[in-house]
Amino acid sequence: MRVVIQRVSQASVSVNSNITGSIGKGLLILVGFEHADSIEDLEWMVGKITRLRIFNDTDGVMNLSVMDIDGQLLVVSQFTLHAKTRKGNRPSYVQAAPPEIAIPLYENFIQMLETLTGKHVERGIFGAMMDVSLTNSGPVTIIIDSKNRDL
Repeated sequence: MRVVIQRVSQASVSVNSNITGSIGKGLLILVGFEHADSIEDLEWMVGKITRLRIFNDTDGVMNLSVMDIDGQLLVVSQFTLHAKTRKGNRPSYVQAAPPEIAIPLYENFIQMLETLTGKHVERGIFGAMMDVSLTNSGPVTIIIDSKNRDL
């Protein structure tokens, strides 16, 4: 499981010009799943994301989590996070989980975020062609891979 987290002042996702999810201050989470991902990966990632201290405190130090600031969450599925580009010029996506594996993981991931935060999580539509708009605050962008937990 791989995520790209962006600290945003606002973000939205739309499909066919219709907004499916929109947030103010919080985190835009792009998420991609691979074949070997499990509920353990989801649990670890949800804990990491919600406790990640990347929002400024009153002294301007990144010392607060999305929970501390009562921030919002927007989750967008993105299988291209598992692109392999070692050979040739066309990325390979063989590492990415197929929909029958990825969709339940995606739904569970969002439900776990909602349960832990006690808030509704905005989202895109799995597998759709989406347009994502955001204002990255900082900018702050963090990449986390559940298979490489020491980063």
